[in-house]
Amino acid sequence: MFVGRTDELDTLNVALARARAGEPQALLLGGEAGVGKTRLVEEFATAAGRHAVVAVGGCVEIGADGLPFAPFSTALRALRDALPEEFAAAARGQEEELARLLPDLGEAGAGRHDEQGMARLFELTARLLERVAAEHPVVLVLEDLHWADASTRHLLAFLFRTLRAGRLLVLASYRSDDIHRRHPLRPLLAELDRLRTVRRIELARFTRAEVGRQIAGIRAAEPDPAQVDEIFERSDGNAFFVEELAVAACDGCCAGLTDSLRDLLLVRVEALPESAQRVARVVAEGGSTVEYRLIAAVAQLGEDDLIEALRAAVGANILTVTPAGDGYRFRHSLVREAVADDLLPGERSRLNRRYAEALEADPTLVPADARVMRLASYWYHAHDPAKALPAVLDASVVARRRHAYTEQLGLLERAMELWDNVPEEVRSALRPVDYTEVYPPCGCDPATPLRYLDLMAEAAVAGRFGGERERALKITKRALRLLEDDPDPLRAAWFWVQRSRLVQALARGDGWQELATAQDLVRGLPPSEVHAEVLALAAGWSMLHRPGREAFAAAERAVEYAHMVGARDIELHARLTLGGLKVDAGDTETGLAEMRQVLRDTLAEGVHYVAGRAYVNLPSELQSIGRDREAVPLLREGIAFARAHGQMDAESWIRGNLSEALYSLGDWAEAAETAGHATRVGHSAKPRGQGALRLAHLALARGDLAEASRRLAAARAHYGTHDPMPQLSLPLARVALGVAAEEGRIADARAELLQALDAGFPPGTQRYGWPLLRAAATAEAEARSLPAAEPGRAGILDRLGEAVRTLTTGVPLWRAYEQWTRAELRRAKGTDTADDWSQVVTAFECLDRPYELARVRHRLAGALLADGGDEERDRAAELLRLAAAVAAHLDARSLADAVARLAQRARLTLTRAPRQALAAADPAAALGLTSRERDVLRLVSAGRTNRQIAEELFISPKTASVHVSNILSKLGVSGRGEAAAVAHRLGLFPAETLTARTAG
Repeated sequence: MFVGRTDELDTLNVALARARAGEPQALLLGGEAGVGKTRLVEEFATAAGRHAVVAVGGCVEIGADGLPFAPFSTALRALRDALPEEFAAAARGQEEELARLLPDLGEAGAGRHDEQGMARLFELTARLLERVAAEHPVVLVLEDLHWADASTRHLLAFLFRTLRAGRLLVLASYRSDDIHRRHPLRPLLAELDRLRTVRRIELARFTRAEVGRQIAGIRAAEPDPAQVDEIFERSDGNAFFVEELAVAACDGCCAGLTDSLRDLLLVRVEALPESAQRVARVVAEGGSTVEYRLIAAVAQLGEDDLIEALRAAVGANILTVTPAGDGYRFRHSLVREAVADDLLPGERSRLNRRYAEALEADPTLVPADARVMRLASYWYHAHDPAKALPAVLDASVVARRRHAYTEQLGLLERAMELWDNVPEEVRSALRPVDYTEVYPPCGCDPATPLRYLDLMAEAAVAGRFGGERERALKITKRALRLLEDDPDPLRAAWFWVQRSRLVQALARGDGWQELATAQDLVRGLPPSEVHAEVLALAAGWSMLHRPGREAFAAAERAVEYAHMVGARDIELHARLTLGGLKVDAGDTETGLAEMRQVLRDTLAEGVHYVAGRAYVNLPSELQSIGRDREAVPLLREGIAFARAHGQMDAESWIRGNLSEALYSLGDWAEAAETAGHATRVGHSAKPRGQGALRLAHLALARGDLAEASRRLAAARAHYGTHDPMPQLSLPLARVALGVAAEEGRIADARAELLQALDAGFPPGTQRYGWPLLRAAATAEAEARSLPAAEPGRAGILDRLGEAVRTLTTGVPLWRAYEQWTRAELRRAKGTDTADDWSQVVTAFECLDRPYELARVRHRLAGALLADGGDEERDRAAELLRLAAAVAAHLDARSLADAVARLAQRARLTLTRAPRQALAAADPAAALGLTSRERDVLRLVSAGRTNRQIAEELFISPKTASVHVSNILSKLGVSGRGEAAAVAHRLGLFPAETLTARTAG
């Protein structure tokens, strides 16, 4: 009989109702051992099965080891069995990657192992669940998290953080009294407690009344109140203990019970026949669940005797048959733990040896996906180093293939522990090719025996990939000490490269000192994969930190060496870096062509992680030279690619770049939405920081200084201070300077500028340097009338002028920024003229940047009004009207307010355009229409729909819609018909031209 738990069941049922309505739910169910968690889950799952597909998986304990991803593998298998067609459709195209979780899908792809490997698998798993749950409500139950391996914990945390769609409910249970201060589940629970989307349920013990109802259900009769009092007092309301005490009382042995918990748990086991007790001991040491055939091989009983022993154990409610019907498990884990703890030390190792020998003799005794891990555990706990070392190493390979890097690290550490206790002849028979994958020096001679250093190398990388960076750093330190006694430059350089990456990941520095040491070690050595990787990483580091000739030379040599030794991945990486350096150095088309070719090559060859980087870097270089519209389709393509291949960091970087491009092109609503996505999807801190920075920039432009400051602080927290890069520090300084200037803190604004000027603008950073210099010049111009700004003004203006003279102006965008900055500097001195601003407006009219164009039009209008003539007033009014339209469309409140104040002072009306301006020689330019907007307006005038416009101009319908909205705003009209009428009245498109160009 199910007793109590009304409130908890209500909570679960409400969550299921929300999940069925399309709002994913995440719940944690905690409680001490025996309090009734499994019973509650079973009751809920039975009822939920009428409305949803219920997939249950439990964490598996084998000795002291958990199986990687065991609960997810079991649950996904159940989900596939329940919804085979839907599951197959959701997994289509990603079967090789998802096979790491569910081997039934086929052979897991070899793939590439990197720090994003686990994140890719997690992203694909989340998308799989969302797709399967799109039409069918799904309840995913994961039990016994206190036994969960690290990979399972990481995947669960990822799901709880990222699930945003699908009719899905995820319920995870754990034993709260096992979560001691150092338990690995404890940090996860603390992290999940901070998520508003996760609800936590704690099961309390039964009250006396509930204990009475439970006893009545067990005995099928009303119990004696005195007995209820006694059992309630002794059990303290723990449901499992209540049952044990009640059954013991029914069997007439209550008087013989002691107060020892272990004795209470063993009392029913000790009442079994000796053969049944023997079988119970065998099952207890075999793991959470043990297959029947394996029990038979280890127990060494006749078949009839074994079945009778199992029947007795099942009949006494000690063991229960597994749901699949192929094995047995203890009905409650507390009893299994008590039986296992009662084993003698020699008895335990002997049982583990029997398990291992049986499994070696017949590998089919256990499921294929668990065989290697269980064999490693059995041999290790049998205390046989010679047998355990190869088994543990085999298990480490399986863990690596499943991207269970933390488990791989633990197994490799176990192998290192066993190493010295293994006979030399056993060690010499092991080969690096069988157990290592990420350590190039191992591949020099396949016949060379496996070395201790090889294990350390594999363990260091496993720790880096699995997030166990402190453990990995200690391993590299030990390895480099060993290499001091036995010098090997290639191996040492390889370990220094790992230290560089770990130091950066741990925020201990920028990693250059370690990379420089690696370069010194390989200098003068023949080309090798390690040599090529060191050069490629040095070039990539320099491109981000100190671009210049050294970076260029390193990238060229990396390409050459990688090609010579056949290291294709490294070659593609280095070529991509080299292309970016060429663009930054002014060889624009050559560099872009190289980067485009790398993207094509990586897609054709399936080098997905380099392709992900290409989708970040190539559009970024296009944006750096003002070709944002050309970059947008690539960025959208890159987002789709990154999502399809689970590259969350790449997706976050791409979304940040797309947000910047959309900002430049005047689609601020989508820019904000895209930046918000970037802050959520990134696996690492820096890509999420870029999204926060884009949001800060948008908030500043919209005049929301509080939001800008908040987002700026978030970006700084994500970036940290350990690894300064111009591409991060300069945009941060630009926003910080803008916020300080808007708040009247001119001293703080100057401090941000001086810090940037002191650091300098390395080659390739002009895309970040020009906006910063322009913002600083604007701040000085705006503060010209403030007495507090006068001290130090001359020095600041001199520094700005010097920086303007030295910064590159190789493309139209940078030249336009140079002219704008110089005009602002003259305004700061009170010497700017309408001619100055007219040149700036002309420069920006050739660019596709409506916000910047509106701002400089506002400046030109102010200069024209200062001249005071009627013609100047008419032109100023038209410029202000255009600027106001853009500010209103973008919700750029600061600009809108500035335009309104200027118009009010000049007593100008901004509601319609003066006839003189409309009759200008180039009315389209006067209206602020870009070349693309002219093309769109031409098709609007011809009666085309947004979809037809998109097809003719090779853009998306959404982009066409954005252009139409911008056109309506700039023309000051409310509909497409009015826009066509204005175009006709102004003679923008002669009838014969329109007919000739649209007839096709």
